[in-house]
Amino acid sequence: MNLKFWQKKKTDEQPKKKKGPVREWVDAIVFAVIAATIIRTFFIEAYTIPTSSMEKSLLIGDFLFVSKVSYGPRIPNTPIAFPFAHHTLPLTTSTKAYLEWIHWPYYRLPGFSDIKRNDVVVFNYPEGDTVVVEQQNQSYYQILREFEMQFGKAEGRKQLYDRYEIVVRPVDKRENYIKRCTAVSGDTLEVKDAVLYINGKPADLAENAQYTYDIKTAGEMFNPERLLEKDITERGMVQNDGYNTSLTLTKNNLDFIKTYSIVQDVKRHDAPKGYYPIAINPIFPHDARYNWTEDNFGPLVVPKKDVTVQLTLDNLPIYERLISLYEGNKLEVKDSAIYINDKVTTSYTFKMNYFFMMGDNRHNSADSRFWGFVPEDHVVGKAVFVWLSIDPNYSWFDIAHKIRWRKLFSFIH
Repeated sequence: MNLKFWQKKKTDEQPKKKKGPVREWVDAIVFAVIAATIIRTFFIEAYTIPTSSMEKSLLIGDFLFVSKVSYGPRIPNTPIAFPFAHHTLPLTTSTKAYLEWIHWPYYRLPGFSDIKRNDVVVFNYPEGDTVVVEQQNQSYYQILREFEMQFGKAEGRKQLYDRYEIVVRPVDKRENYIKRCTAVSGDTLEVKDAVLYINGKPADLAENAQYTYDIKTAGEMFNPERLLEKDITERGMVQNDGYNTSLTLTKNNLDFIKTYSIVQDVKRHDAPKGYYPIAINPIFPHDARYNWTEDNFGPLVVPKKDVTVQLTLDNLPIYERLISLYEGNKLEVKDSAIYINDKVTTSYTFKMNYFFMMGDNRHNSADSRFWGFVPEDHVVGKAVFVWLSIDPNYSWFDIAHKIRWRKLFSFIH
């Protein structure tokens, strides 16, 4: 006798309803979005080069893949976000594409390697925590310094906030930058007359790195088409001691320009110490005690995790942003004494590793010389290879030049 009377017979089972075409499409789209999000977050993500700061190593119009597993993928700070949007919803200027009521602390899964010198790294822009919506391609802090110089400290901030919309962003929603790591944690870095020194020795320069040069000609101008054939894309006019043209050149292109019969003299456009007005010096650490420029900078020790530094009022401008904003401490100066979390201190031990990033286009790169160190929690991944490269200087009707065929599926060095 079959006592399992509570079980239905197979003949009583209802046939499963077949999914309609709309439901199948919805399921497929949801699965694709979830899969793509997991891949972009933890494995690899596509980026494009929007500026010339890495030329001629990476060019405007390069499309590249960035490996998240090289240094270990980060767990998102803001896990709930609109798919495939970074920080702002499409078709809006300031509507956030993420929810802030869930915020996870920084954590990175194990990776294949640590960041090494000369790695090309994608990271979140350290000064991107606060943004002027109407001028997102400029540093909020530099704009604020200019307002404070013009109107005074308190009134300058008020004027800035009255005139513009200001937004604050978490680490993983700040703009993505790409630069070359020139110094790792613990290194001593210095730039002297545009030459980079690491730990007292001249650093290796990328093969296609370039500088801006002032050129004195006999009055004639260069043929733009000829310059474009040599991939010389940055040029301008100057009026400086008879120098009338500026070109941004690699070493090979510098040698090429010197062969022109109209060229009388060429000099690199270096900025000596004291070049900028003290009040609005754009160079880190933006303090009157430091008259550094992009070509004469440092010496500076890159902070390292668990290493203790002695704090003074003189070196505090170098470390105050790290201590307060990046590592979350309360920092004050009262009666010439430094207080961290309401306690007088003369030293500080770093909680994270930091890195110094520079563009290969040394005279046209907003990098660590302007905004300081990159904390390890801002690191996104390692640039691996270029899969497509489109030259904005040519029309699609000239497909032979529009697509840079030599760069397709090329590894990044």
